[in-house]
Amino acid sequence: MRGRNLKVRLLIGAAIAVFFILKRCSQQEVNPYTGRTQTISMTPDKEIAIGLQSAPQMAQQHGGLHPNTQYQALVDNVGNKLVNSSIAKKTPYNYEFHLLADEKTINAFALPGGQIFITQALFSKLENEDQLAGVLGHEIGHVLGRHSAERIAESEYWQGLVTAGSVGADMGGLVGGIGQQKLLTNGRDDELESDDLGVLFMIKAGYNPEEMIGVMEILKAAAGPNRVPEFQSTHPDPDNRIEKIKEAIRKHKNQ
Repeated sequence: MRGRNLKVRLLIGAAIAVFFILKRCSQQEVNPYTGRTQTISMTPDKEIAIGLQSAPQMAQQHGGLHPNTQYQALVDNVGNKLVNSSIAKKTPYNYEFHLLADEKTINAFALPGGQIFITQALFSKLENEDQLAGVLGHEIGHVLGRHSAERIAESEYWQGLVTAGSVGADMGGLVGGIGQQKLLTNGRDDELESDDLGVLFMIKAGYNPEEMIGVMEILKAAAGPNRVPEFQSTHPDPDNRIEKIKEAIRKHKNQ
């Protein structure tokens, strides 16, 4: 009887796995702005809605919006210049740029659909407008590259396989570990793709792309000598990013 129950569980687990594999195949689409094939489970309208819904909470977590209207105007002007002079303008996303009051966390990030944030802690360390363009261009790259939507779809896929493994033979932990490693690797690829797009956007808008290297130096200094090794991080090491940025500058300047 026990062997029969195991066989039934294996069949159910296999059916669940096949369902999620077929579902993932049906969600494959080519990003018209990057040319890369991605697994996407939501429409751009859904991405925009998620971003707008999450934006107030994200701002609150970083002390709210910065009260200096001149600083915010600068962020708006640079961000809009990057969008209006590049392929980002052709996307369905509503790009909005927010300067956060957080003076301790050196960070910038993007939500799905075009909500982009930079903390005062990072903003205050930037040496010129070109470096600000580098930061915002990178975040625009995340939106245009649909990285959050891709991560959500990939997470759904791996969670489905975890469920299948748990039902079939109590192997959910093993499958889940593989899935987490897959997501970690793709996350670093996303960062490099956004760096590449950021360089392109900077050049199109008339900014000096070499200044993005300066941004990497700021991030490297902020991380300190005890920064997390690259294989444990979702972000590539700043030194590796600098080399890739140099390659992107040569590539896009010759186009």
